[in-house]
Amino acid sequence: MTEDTNSYPVVEAMKAGGGWNTLWDGLYDMDPNWTELYMKMAMEPYQSGVLSPKVVQLLCIAVDASATHMYAPGTRRHIQAALDMGVTPQEILEVLKLATVVGIHSCNVGVPILVEEMEAHKQRQSDN
Repeated sequence: MTEDTNSYPVVEAMKAGGGWNTLWDGLYDMDPNWTELYMKMAMEPYQSGVLSPKVVQLLCIAVDASATHMYAPGTRRHIQAALDMGVTPQEILEVLKLATVVGIHSCNVGVPILVEEMEAHKQRQSDN
């Protein structure tokens, strides 16, 4: 595929800056226009200035390290960036601790179902 890389400045900047995930290559090859628009939207929190760069990196660490995402390359990249910005290891550790709370939802969902099924099992046993 021949492409004009000037047409996709966000993607090209991400590739040049090390923020590109090679898992996105197929998507980019199949639909570079959509990928560029998506990446432009995804980069907005970095560029808007509403949140400080440190807060953005800490949030990215939380998302990438969360039980629902567990994306080690992104976690590593954002930890490195945060450390380079002066975020302390203790601050990063606290974010990682907070991210573990996401996993508790498996108990919030599973335990009530377990209790219901235990009762249903007991009922089936007593019916036999």
